[in-house]
Amino acid sequence: MNLIKYIDKLPILPTVKPLYKKGDINYFEMKMNQFYTKMHSSLPDTLVWGFDGLYPGPTIEVKQYDKIQIKWMNELPPKHLFSVDKTIHGAEGDTPEVRTVIHVHGGITHAPSDGYPDAWFTNGFKQVGSAFTQEVYHYFNTHEATTLWYHDHTIGITRLNIYAGLAGFYLIRDKNELSLSLPKGKYEIPLMIQDRTFNPDGSLYYPEQPPDAFEPTPKFFGDTIVVNGKVWPYLDVEPRRYRFRMLNGSNSRYYILKLDNGQPFIQIGNDGGFLEKPVIMKEILLGPAERADVIIDFSDSQVNKIVLLNLAPKEYPKEGEISIDTTGQIMQFRVTLPLMGKDVSKVPARLRNVQFLKEEDAVINRVLTLVRSLDDIGRRIVLINNQRWDEPTTEKPKLGDTEIWTFINSSVSVHPIHLHLVNVQILDRQSYDQDLFLETGEIKLTSEKRPPAENETGWKDTVNSNPGEIIRIITKFEPYTGKYVFHCHILEHEDYEMMRPYEVVKKSRFFYRLKSLLSIKTNKGNKPT
Repeated sequence: MNLIKYIDKLPILPTVKPLYKKGDINYFEMKMNQFYTKMHSSLPDTLVWGFDGLYPGPTIEVKQYDKIQIKWMNELPPKHLFSVDKTIHGAEGDTPEVRTVIHVHGGITHAPSDGYPDAWFTNGFKQVGSAFTQEVYHYFNTHEATTLWYHDHTIGITRLNIYAGLAGFYLIRDKNELSLSLPKGKYEIPLMIQDRTFNPDGSLYYPEQPPDAFEPTPKFFGDTIVVNGKVWPYLDVEPRRYRFRMLNGSNSRYYILKLDNGQPFIQIGNDGGFLEKPVIMKEILLGPAERADVIIDFSDSQVNKIVLLNLAPKEYPKEGEISIDTTGQIMQFRVTLPLMGKDVSKVPARLRNVQFLKEEDAVINRVLTLVRSLDDIGRRIVLINNQRWDEPTTEKPKLGDTEIWTFINSSVSVHPIHLHLVNVQILDRQSYDQDLFLETGEIKLTSEKRPPAENETGWKDTVNSNPGEIIRIITKFEPYTGKYVFHCHILEHEDYEMMRPYEVVKKSRFFYRLKSLLSIKTNKGNKPT
């Protein structure tokens, strides 16, 4: 559809307030419902799903260590907006078409509140999945200041539910952030970037998925860019510094962000929170679910209209044509507002101290291969270690242990890998002979180890595994035990089996007895006894 760009204002997402406070706990109710919204002035109203009548959902904002409870309430109709493939895991047979379960992406969350894919529920909790345990979720928000987001995570239909609109921002603030004098208030704006395709009647288009065997949609790429629920919007800005929290909320699309006037971004954070120090970036790569926390200084702009571009080809990292007139453009900044008072914001030289994990502290190196395969009816899919979702859990890290996870990508796609519960650090990437590996299983390295990019250092919750590369990440499994998942965040891959459970387990009593026996106690004279 030939939609004119930059005729609609960027929506500023509201912040949701708690329903009430009981003791030191704030209680929220977030209702998932179906409604119409105007996504472009020239489009008929579009039927979407969202939270409390908003797409994207309202922003949840908390302080570090705030205790909150959220009752995620499914008030959706029984018929899905899109056709449901009944041949894939979790969506088979008489399973309800419309099911939901919400995951706070990047959150350090107790397992029962993490949004396990099989913990789904229907309208009014009339039907629930096999892992469902509770209606109210508990969040303790121990994470340092960061940009998280909440979204649906239902087994077998995550790609459809998020595409329909079930997503929103979740921001955690801490004392360190408040001390940094960054742009705030109306000068701090979250941006959820997504791609969509529209039918002539304004409805969302997603490929038809009949209930019998068919070739699955390997990825979905829309032909229109949507920011905060509006197609190719513009934002009026003052000639001063702004802070933008950018999120790639697309199903499959990668973005390489660049400003068309050549001005750099000052990146201060990624999906794991603040970097140690700001990084000047001419371009920023964002895979699905990744975030970039950036400062843009409009005070020295030589032009009053600046376009945020996307330089990534559709099938990134493969070379391909960039659709400059459509998905190559994201939104427009207009430096047209008068400066309302002196800009007292700063970009500090140091943002926080990151405690880097030591490779020698890792108790195990788990090797996980991303491999092309065929399902039971001959359809092409991608698996982790050639295992399906329902196969026995093979990754069982012990509580408090540091581990290295090595991902060998033998497929033809880049995969944004996300682990629930923990944040991770990238150790390095290294190329290998992919053809030889596929033929013989032998690893022949073809490059030296490469450290992470400057804006990938520190903590992350989603890392890009490139084809023909080995990426090593390190993390410490704490503070909770329980069942979690790790998966590719290309939603079509995730729904079609590229997701595995893992379980954090307690250490044995023998371990703790031995630790106690080996501990050194000191007397009042501070001498070993």
